[in-house]
Amino acid sequence: MTLCMTLKVFLSFLMSFSAVRVSAFSSASSILSTTSSRSLFGTFKGVSSITRHNNGSTGHILSTRLLSTSITQSIEIDKLEILKYPHPALRKENELVNVDDKDEMEFIRLTSRKMFELMYSTDGVGLAAPQVGINKRFMVYNPTGDAKKWLEEQTLVNPKIVEFSEAKEDETEGCLSFPGMNGTVSRSKWIKIEAQNLKGKKIKKKFVGWEARIFQHEYDHLEGIVYPDRLSDEEKNADTVKGRLQELVTEFGEGGVL
Repeated sequence: MTLCMTLKVFLSFLMSFSAVRVSAFSSASSILSTTSSRSLFGTFKGVSSITRHNNGSTGHILSTRLLSTSITQSIEIDKLEILKYPHPALRKENELVNVDDKDEMEFIRLTSRKMFELMYSTDGVGLAAPQVGINKRFMVYNPTGDAKKWLEEQTLVNPKIVEFSEAKEDETEGCLSFPGMNGTVSRSKWIKIEAQNLKGKKIKKKFVGWEARIFQHEYDHLEGIVYPDRLSDEEKNADTVKGRLQELVTEFGEGGVL
């Protein structure tokens, strides 16, 4: 609600009502061709080619640091990686972040930097905590998918949707936790949300279009929902989806539930 997304994809979203617009999860930094485009959540087809941009370092260096969290586990932040279906963490319940706990908020701050690094390195525009094995309710995203545009970065803690449009839009989505597949997902055109920032301050925002879709995709992850859940029955049973899911089970092991 890898909601758990190349620069021309983003531009095509703004400019177009073209045949296929990129999902809120494909990075605006690298659509590769008309037949293969990197998505924040995977690959999808049908997007016109654009120039690849080199994503440099975000300028934040994370030293290897072992932190104990209230998730009752120790996390070595520098060793975090994007989990692939069928990893069970993608379906687990995600706990609220205790914003009054300074240690936990420092953990979230450091982890979110690493998540941005992973996101940019995989041409993404968003990532939710369970996608890196942390079952806490926070997400990161940058609607441009460009590490150089770090002012666009958002880290949202304990987010929730408080209002949404009845009007929907269908777009192609993929997911970094489901590489090599994509599908059509219907999302609300706009949403209103409440969340907290890294300082624990409450914030309220309204997102429209592209950013609304990014948020909804990542929010789904915090609810234990993955985008294939939202595909039509016809798409779910298509070989491109059903067959690919079995390939992922073979590649990454048993243990997940779709």
